[in-house]
Amino acid sequence: MLEKQFIEQCAPTLASLKTGSLFTFHYQDEKELQNSVREWDEQMSEKGIAVSILRTQKHMALIYVYRPSRLKRDMSRPETENFLRQCGYKNANPDSALRILQKKLQEEEGFPHEIGLFLGYPLEDVIGFIVNAGRNSLVTGYWKVYANVNEAMETFAKYKKCRAVYERLWKEGRSVWQLTVAA
Repeated sequence: MLEKQFIEQCAPTLASLKTGSLFTFHYQDEKELQNSVREWDEQMSEKGIAVSILRTQKHMALIYVYRPSRLKRDMSRPETENFLRQCGYKNANPDSALRILQKKLQEEEGFPHEIGLFLGYPLEDVIGFIVNAGRNSLVTGYWKVYANVNEAMETFAKYKKCRAVYERLWKEGRSVWQLTVAA
């Protein structure tokens, strides 16, 4: 059920605390999946959220739930633009960058490390992850932290609290729509 995944995996994005979230969704019928994601995207766009499928394989879909306005802001930072160019992105336009990310995800087995920028992770931590090959992090939470540990720990605590509140409210009957903060 997509709605449950939205709550469990995307609460900080729905609450406008985070740029984007990713989750894997197991499906039986690809056409049904496409229709469901399209419906969610149309509905959630009214609240400033976009929903798209980044990759499908073996009845698993990688679904990206994000706030386009935040993604645009994040990617317009000069240091982020420069880094994305080094990673093969022609520019930091979110639509163009998402198409390149999607292509990389379809062609590569794992995840391109710059995907963290699409989720709102700090650039220093994305670079730290790459330089250290995923090792030597100072702290691990929602992502591996290589700089600004205190700030990351505060962010992790906010995300954890948000998820707990959203799960409780959803179980009490609130819908994803009701829980989504409008942009």
